[in-house]
Amino acid sequence: MSIKPLVKFASKSFTLPDTCVNLRAALDDPKKDLTDIAQLIAVDPSLSAKILKLANSALFRFPSQIETVSKALNVIGGEAAYNISIAETANIAFKTFNTSVMNFSEYWNNAVMCGVIAKSIAQQKQSRGSERFFVLGILQGLSELIVASKHADKYKSFQNDLEAKAPLVKQKDYFGFTFPQCSGQIIQEWKLPQSLVLPLQKLAHPPSEKLQLEESILYVAIAMAICEQKDYELDDLPGFNKQALDTVSLSDDDYDMILNYSRLETSKIANLINS
Repeated sequence: MSIKPLVKFASKSFTLPDTCVNLRAALDDPKKDLTDIAQLIAVDPSLSAKILKLANSALFRFPSQIETVSKALNVIGGEAAYNISIAETANIAFKTFNTSVMNFSEYWNNAVMCGVIAKSIAQQKQSRGSERFFVLGILQGLSELIVASKHADKYKSFQNDLEAKAPLVKQKDYFGFTFPQCSGQIIQEWKLPQSLVLPLQKLAHPPSEKLQLEESILYVAIAMAICEQKDYELDDLPGFNKQALDTVSLSDDDYDMILNYSRLETSKIANLINS
């Protein structure tokens, strides 16, 4: 199966909302400050509400109530606000490609869980801009919806195959590419930042080179989310790239804490974005 027709279909079927485009341009403009960015966000009531809700959620763990967009920007920063806007945009895009062969609510919940796990691992590793990993975790499965829409029978066979395998291995076996790899090409067509595009594109199977920390974080998060969804054990996944696990280098207690937190918070965060 070729990636190119899927990327073309996705790019023709959905374009980024103006708010996302304008917000990115403002963040990249050295003449713009947080006041300018707050004014841009204020034009979009739905985005303003979601930024406030998420800024006050466990996702950011700020100790006191944030009541205005300006304060939210001062606390979480413009890049975090942009990533929240991309998370909301992803939810809209996913609904555009919704298909009857998939339970959308379950799919969205799994995507957010992957994002929460990825962000939590990034925080444990004190990785700069950890909220970016929340969006990466959500976006990595975008192409799964495209595949399900365009190749329903093949996708149903994929879903009905209950053999435990590392996620990227199974995706490559069935479709000839991995979902993150294809998703990276789609969001590149949408002109999202390279900081979101490249980590996804590097998650091919087998990888062309050793996975660095950011790709390893995402790789491990994807596997953890699948294990939670399918009730697998990480150590029992044939083909799982243990180099990524070694690169992330967290303790079993760290992983248990991350998983317990993600179980508690995923549905709340998924509902906040979906509301």
